[in-house]
Amino acid sequence: MPPVLPAARDVSAHEPPSAAIAGTLVLVNLGTPEAPTAPAVRRYLDEFLSDPRVVSIPGWIWKPLLRGVILPLRSPKSAEKYAKVWLDGGSPLAVYTTGLAAQLQTLLPQWRVLPAMRYGQPALRALLQRLKGEGMPVRVLPLYPQYSTTTTASVQDVVTAELPQAVSVEDYAEDPDWIAAVAASIAQWRQANGSGEHLLFSFHGLPQRVANNGDPYPQRCERSAALIAQALGLGEGDWTLTYQSRFGKERWLEPATDVELKAMAARGLRMVDVVCPGFAVDCLETLEEVGMQFAEGFAHDGGTLRYIPCLNDTTDHARALVAMLERQLGSMR
Repeated sequence: MPPVLPAARDVSAHEPPSAAIAGTLVLVNLGTPEAPTAPAVRRYLDEFLSDPRVVSIPGWIWKPLLRGVILPLRSPKSAEKYAKVWLDGGSPLAVYTTGLAAQLQTLLPQWRVLPAMRYGQPALRALLQRLKGEGMPVRVLPLYPQYSTTTTASVQDVVTAELPQAVSVEDYAEDPDWIAAVAASIAQWRQANGSGEHLLFSFHGLPQRVANNGDPYPQRCERSAALIAQALGLGEGDWTLTYQSRFGKERWLEPATDVELKAMAARGLRMVDVVCPGFAVDCLETLEEVGMQFAEGFAHDGGTLRYIPCLNDTTDHARALVAMLERQLGSMR
């Protein structure tokens, strides 16, 4: 059974009258296919995996392999996974990102708040090109709490190329309002459902090679997890940090979430709560990989894995982001 999530909000961001706006806030997430079908997934993955920030293999080697082998094999399988979590309004990532933009719009009525995707639609590059001619201030919030060259820097590449005068948030891995919001959501969930024996923080993985080359992402994840655990009053033995979503054969950041869960089951742990604070909103990696795949594997080993949803499009999430934006970029009101 999939994890129980808050209902997606049936809302959209309403732009204030153009004469009244102070500028535009662009909320950027990674991206998503437009449908849970193999052709749509293939188009999305082709754009995503063609970004040299994501895969640094020279294009003349990588592109034939990607389009001749990987996409034909991976697209149908990924489409089946997307179909398991697809919502009435689209993919969870798209629905919750749009809902979060609407929440921010309510809190920032003098700003126009627009959602965008680094890969897929609505495309960040096209949106910035449209905003370029308006001559209004633009602020960009990549929804990646922990900076990485593979995610945040890729957004910055597009912003620099299309609208260099825009001001962007780089990282909010230890922002106090965001930390408090994540901790509160975990505490509220556990109060309603009871606490498991252990809390597992699962972050999206990264090739170890990228970290070795200076990407600060692992340290930012470690800092986020430690501060959230501290806010929850957890001791060192009450929580663990792991990394998920390995791809390819090279070594990735460790410990791996699925491997650690198997080790926990072997140690006799029978109920583990999992939270994914590297993801601003729920998506394929949290709902299908953690909430289904990992939960089934842990159940096979005799345990129960319970997934705690992301902050998604809650008012608390939006309020935390507004406070963070004002702290980093100046007054938004």
